[in-house]
Amino acid sequence: MTYVIAQPCVDLLDKACIEECPVDCIYEGQRQLYIHPDECVDCGACEPVCPVEAIYYEDDLPDQWKDFYKVNVEFFDDLGSPGGASKVGKIEKDHAIVAALPPQEHDE
Repeated sequence: MTYVIAQPCVDLLDKACIEECPVDCIYEGQRQLYIHPDECVDCGACEPVCPVEAIYYEDDLPDQWKDFYKVNVEFFDDLGSPGGASKVGKIEKDHAIVAALPPQEHDE
């Protein structure tokens, strides 16, 4: 089981969750942050600091964002497990579902 970042993160990339993560498992893509399912230790530190409530425990994902479990897992298919987001920096890609979304507007 793991935590998942869902659609409210797209085009926001607040990064408060990155600062809270004790195992450095939240990676930055072009338009969204992604949690590595094999590196996440299920501590939940990221969830309460997300300003748009984009982070959910896998079993608690709202129905409209169920695909985001797959989005977070498949994002790492060609990366494997780098062993920490700070080692790789921003990754210049997104999952196809995220890349296909229209620009997301957020209240500032």
